[in-house]
Amino acid sequence: MADQPGVVVIAAPASGSGKTTVATGLMAALARRGTPVAPFKIGPDYVDPGYHALATGRPGRNLDPVLVGPGRIAALVRHGSTGARIAVVEGVMGLFDGRVRDGAGSTAQVAGLLEAPVVLVVDARGQSRSLAALLHGFGGFDPSVRLAGVVLNRVGGERHAAVLRTACAEVGVPVLGALPRLPALAVPSRHLGLVTAAEHGAAAAAAVDEMADVVGEHVDLGAVLRLASPLPAGPVWDPAAEVGPPVPGAPVVAVAGGPAFTFGYAEHTELLRAAGAEIAVFDPLRAESLPEGTAALVLPGGFPEEHVADLGANAPLRAAVQALARSGAPVHAECGGLLYLCRDLAGAPMCGVLPASAAMTGRLTLGYRDAVAVAASPVFARGTHVTGHEFHHCTVTPARGTTAAWWWEGRTEGFVSRGVHASFLHTHPAGAPLAVARLVERAATSRPSGHGALVVGR
Repeated sequence: MADQPGVVVIAAPASGSGKTTVATGLMAALARRGTPVAPFKIGPDYVDPGYHALATGRPGRNLDPVLVGPGRIAALVRHGSTGARIAVVEGVMGLFDGRVRDGAGSTAQVAGLLEAPVVLVVDARGQSRSLAALLHGFGGFDPSVRLAGVVLNRVGGERHAAVLRTACAEVGVPVLGALPRLPALAVPSRHLGLVTAAEHGAAAAAAVDEMADVVGEHVDLGAVLRLASPLPAGPVWDPAAEVGPPVPGAPVVAVAGGPAFTFGYAEHTELLRAAGAEIAVFDPLRAESLPEGTAALVLPGGFPEEHVADLGANAPLRAAVQALARSGAPVHAECGGLLYLCRDLAGAPMCGVLPASAAMTGRLTLGYRDAVAVAASPVFARGTHVTGHEFHHCTVTPARGTTAAWWWEGRTEGFVSRGVHASFLHTHPAGAPLAVARLVERAATSRPSGHGALVVGR
């Protein structure tokens, strides 16, 4: 493509300011006008990208310098923006918030890597001229951050809006829109944030439409398009170059999807295909067997705890997963996938692949982890270093098998047994592409026999 698409970053001073509403509504409102929009979300967030996909008709993608390395961020955006006129990047938490110890992975860092202008969404309740001081501080704190405009949210009325606009003019920050105080949009939340778009069904599409209505009416879409900066020139992320030559024979890699397993990355299936796999997505809530010819299984994270009764009632599929694991075929499970492989979850029977029980707790485990693979598996070579992310309200007892999956911060976690690698740790495949190639290569040598029949080992 001769011309690079534009890019703009939607940020906020803090979580809860309304940036998800503005970012998703902006994506949807531009798409309604016929503008091709590439959607992105900063950080290890698996929920917002589902709404972004509904808003734009394109895969929602994550940008996380901590998980994939800062050098891949611009290349990933170029890859995900092919054919788009603008890339809209939703930030994470407050503009300068990132990994606790050093701020890595912040919205400000990603904006700098993309040389992108920042639009700040400010919750204006209880503010008037103090808004000028807030914008002055955010605009001057880091000289590499270019604050290009502000969207005022939860404005009390025309008089309030006029006072706020005067405050913005004092510090030279253009006002791109002012959203009134409205009832909360109909997107329910739970212990880990919003309910995923896949679970919310038609109501998710209705919520996105409502966001588009609000933003389309109250934000100057043309001004946003004009301030977007062209993506800096450079290489485009290429999954084929990351994994090397594809294996022959197109082994079938089954990937769990549907409402219970939504925590995945768009680049994962792209890397699997580039490595030579045939991808078969299935819904464990509905499918009574694994896809025909399954040679490897990927169980991403999600909310299996919210669907525990239906997952437990699907005995034929649970038995098929257990048989596949016993055959020695590669099985890669992360977080929710780990729970599904346990003997039971919250008292309901699961697949029984792992000698462990899973339960919900009242404590959130959250954060980046610098981890080392304890043992060789079909996914990771022994000693592989990765940076991953934990995000769950569950516990598994015992927390590790005879052979653990990972070591970090002085402890081991997870399970490696025959072909199974299961852990609470989420990894981004674009940050560890050789692990994807390794899984597909192993799948090519552990094919099922006959028409979907599995060779079950002892």
